[in-house]
Amino acid sequence: MSARFHPYLCGRNAAEWLIDMKDITKLIRRFVGILLLSTVLIIVLNFIILAVISTSQMGNSRPWTTAKETAEALQETETGYVLSSDMADHLNRENAWAIYIDNDTLEVKWHTENLPDTVPLHYTISDIANLTRGYIDGYPTFTGDSENGLVVVGYPKDQYWKHMYPSWDYELIKNAPYTVLSVIGINVLLIFLIYMIANYKLLKSIKQITKGIETLPSGDPVYVREKGLLSGLAAKINQTSDILQMQKRNLQRKETARANWISGVSHDIRTPLSMVMGYAGQIEDNESLPESERKKARIIRQQSTKMKNLINDLNLASKLEYNMQPIHPEPVNLVAIARQSVVDFINLDMEEKYPIEWNTDEALTACAINGDKELLRRAIGNLITNSQTHNPDGCTISVCVRKSDTEYKIVVEDNGVGVTDEKLEKLRTTPHYMMSDSGTTEPRHGLGLLIVGQIVSAHKGTVSFDHGKQGGFTVTISFPIPKDSHTQ
Repeated sequence: MSARFHPYLCGRNAAEWLIDMKDITKLIRRFVGILLLSTVLIIVLNFIILAVISTSQMGNSRPWTTAKETAEALQETETGYVLSSDMADHLNRENAWAIYIDNDTLEVKWHTENLPDTVPLHYTISDIANLTRGYIDGYPTFTGDSENGLVVVGYPKDQYWKHMYPSWDYELIKNAPYTVLSVIGINVLLIFLIYMIANYKLLKSIKQITKGIETLPSGDPVYVREKGLLSGLAAKINQTSDILQMQKRNLQRKETARANWISGVSHDIRTPLSMVMGYAGQIEDNESLPESERKKARIIRQQSTKMKNLINDLNLASKLEYNMQPIHPEPVNLVAIARQSVVDFINLDMEEKYPIEWNTDEALTACAINGDKELLRRAIGNLITNSQTHNPDGCTISVCVRKSDTEYKIVVEDNGVGVTDEKLEKLRTTPHYMMSDSGTTEPRHGLGLLIVGQIVSAHKGTVSFDHGKQGGFTVTISFPIPKDSHTQ
């Protein structure tokens, strides 16, 4: 029923419905504010990160201090040069070695025990000049002046990177790409956090609005809190919901009035129609009248019966359409209902123009669902009547009840004239479609199939149409098997 409201929504200009200038202004201000805040915070954060990195990677003067302290701690004695124990321990902890070069001879007069074998023990003036700025055999070196010579402290090859002065930690240089990526990652994380914090309320409002929009097509009432940046849009949704609800109530009143009118007219017509049928029957049974007059009375009675059945079908279809037909669900056996319907029609077929075959497996004795017994019998009866009506010259009708893993099926098939592909497609898309043969005004596949579809739909089932295996027409009714069913 709710689909009937869609034209209203579609007929409105989407921009008029969704866009409010006040909301746009508030959103723009919020966007600009968040952008400025994010920019300032990111700049400040990057300055802090840069300061930390610069501090940690700034020129390391510690090895120069160590060299100077080593020179001061080296004392000349009668037996040679001696380094204080504290300083020796300090060099060992830093995995460093040291040598003392005499200014006059340029020879190494003293060295620590861990001096690498590749370190020379004699130097030139140019070598001495390079020691203060570079390396000895790949070892970064740092110098400290002594009274009569030069103290050189060397470190492991991968500990420092020297470029003139100052020196830089080798690990920091090696990890520079990772440092850059870390800074980028921190910036992205900061932007995300700013976005989530700043837009939490906005996202919450959007969620409510989205839920409201999704609920609108169902026809249920919708109310969205008119607060925050999207208050204008929320108000539009609430207004639309109110309009839809008003339309729904008006439509329900019209549908109720239409159904009541049809029911009233049907009742008013049935009374005089019954009188016509009664008088026609009396005339038909009056043997004193000429046969021609009795035949006319018979035609009047037959056509009046058709009119009465059509009025009853119209009334039932109207009540089913507008959910005014009471449905009394109870445990019923589809096999028993279908078998009884077949028996009833066999007993009525006095001329045996429409023989009915019962093709249900004898092992299938029960197919239980919750349903309205009388309405289900009416649906099966309409299918049998449909085959009879469409085949005035007679046909064989087959009725079969089947069971699959998930469904119960009732199949009614005839070997009559069948339908064309065009008419079959119309039946599949609009089962209530009234088709007429070119030579008659007799409706074909009209209210009978419509009522079948309505009854089956009320029982959560489906109806399908197809060509018969013998060239006729086949209708299949399917009902889902209840989860708690224990039928065989």
